[in-house]
Amino acid sequence: MKKRLVVLTGAGISAESGIKTFRDSDGLWEGHNVMDVATPEGWNKNPELVLDFYNQRRKQLKEVHPNLGHQILAELESHFDVQIITQNVDDLHERAGSKNVLHLHGELLKVRSVANPNYILDWQEDLNLGDFDSNKNQLRPHIVWFGEEVPALEEAIVLTETADYFAVIGTSLQVYPAAGLIDFTNAETPLFYIDPKPIKIHNLRNPLETIPMCATDGMVFLKNRLLKELT
Repeated sequence: MKKRLVVLTGAGISAESGIKTFRDSDGLWEGHNVMDVATPEGWNKNPELVLDFYNQRRKQLKEVHPNLGHQILAELESHFDVQIITQNVDDLHERAGSKNVLHLHGELLKVRSVANPNYILDWQEDLNLGDFDSNKNQLRPHIVWFGEEVPALEEAIVLTETADYFAVIGTSLQVYPAAGLIDFTNAETPLFYIDPKPIKIHNLRNPLETIPMCATDGMVFLKNRLLKELT
């Protein structure tokens, strides 16, 4: 039986494919205040702005491609039971070939009803006011905005508890509840932390190996490190 590698990925891995993150220096996301485009309050105040913002992100996503970091995670499925928990809303893990991807914060290529969170549709094109569900309720981006519950969190916790190895790639470990997942690993589970500017992680029970590299270089290192564990 393959050992289980659970991986938490964040914006850093997608940034190397050209997808910007609002947590860069100016705190803006593609020129917008995050509170205007990624909160229920922003949606209620100006839904046209929010829809346009995500329409532009959807178009941008079609112009970028998975990078080596995504590809290595897919390749590791030949050796491990790889389970990816991602904070990213893009589909780059899937396009690279990863089969088990849990999106904590929603998916850019899906929409859902404002009245029924379980009414979810695949969506490739622009979403506009007047695009309705079957009961004439407006559709909205299938994104977990700030202040909203994270429906996939319980499943993510269960996966984390079953990890033989747990890796954190390209996330600042500042955004909760995702950042708290490492606390659900078993005490003997080795942790790997890939980030070019890693923060100090305190009060860990687990063995931690920090890899101060960008996501692609760090994944090359981690792949070699993990494959040695199998020999």
